[in-house]
Amino acid sequence: MIVTLTANPSADRAVRLTAPLAPGDVQRAQSSREDAGGKGVNVSRAVAAAGAPTRAVVPVNAHDPYRLLLEDTGVDLSVVPVAGRARANLTITDPIGETTKINLPGAELSADEASALTAAVVAASAGATWLVLAGSLPPGLPVTFYADLITAVRSRWGADAPRIAVDASGPALVAAVATAHPDLIKPNEHELAELVGEDTSIDDDVPAAAAVRAAALVPDRVASALVTLGADGALLFTADGAWRGRAPKIQVASTVGAGDSSLAGYLLADLDGAAAPDRLARSIAYGAAAATLPGTQAPTPADLPAGLIDVTAFATPTATP
Repeated sequence: MIVTLTANPSADRAVRLTAPLAPGDVQRAQSSREDAGGKGVNVSRAVAAAGAPTRAVVPVNAHDPYRLLLEDTGVDLSVVPVAGRARANLTITDPIGETTKINLPGAELSADEASALTAAVVAASAGATWLVLAGSLPPGLPVTFYADLITAVRSRWGADAPRIAVDASGPALVAAVATAHPDLIKPNEHELAELVGEDTSIDDDVPAAAAVRAAALVPDRVASALVTLGADGALLFTADGAWRGRAPKIQVASTVGAGDSSLAGYLLADLDGAAAPDRLARSIAYGAAAATLPGTQAPTPADLPAGLIDVTAFATPTATP
């Protein structure tokens, strides 16, 4: 069982234009779609589409239209009632694939709602193999929320606690890594650089720079790191080694949710008992498949690209003191 938390869910609206985006003009859309979004929800959707057990913990207002989108996914849900409504995220894509995103803020959670959310995640984690804490935190939650939640889950379930993956950025990720030692983090190269206090603009070789940064974290501060590089594939760092996988050539329809599907692919491979290189390959395949689909759709195994993903061992440098 893979349990996910989406603390700041969103209705993802995708609009495809017939011409390049022209600020200030009135333009016609070629198509549009709306999906139940939020990083944890996206992970659960991809896991469910593969036929694996999953449960998504989501704070949702009973009268929120987002709830209908969420229920339409068919994912097993643990809904935490809240007063506010889910935000909307808008993605605008032009004919050549250039994307503009507008992400709205989420509704503020009260202290009582935050406590109920924590309790729901702890309860849902019973017997789970993985717990995924994913996405931004809504107003009202402290930056230590994920770190505190990891502590609460491990305190309640002890040796039976699930392994915990964190897919976040900024202060929430910094706090989780600083005090809670997640089993897995899934940053992109920019989020990884931010985590260690560096700037990606100085990178001549992105994979090499990511390897140095990951070496400062794995395994002392996090057990493993899956670093996504978009069209350049992904890197995996564990206590046993490091690997680089290259992405297949695809026709991109939407990159929204591709990183979430990458994480889902990794976890699905782990459930199957796959070795690290195969977990990385499945992750890249799922991310690539998601990017070929419009909107925020969850790929199925049938959507995965044909052929093998090229994965090679990657020399892990010594972290800079």
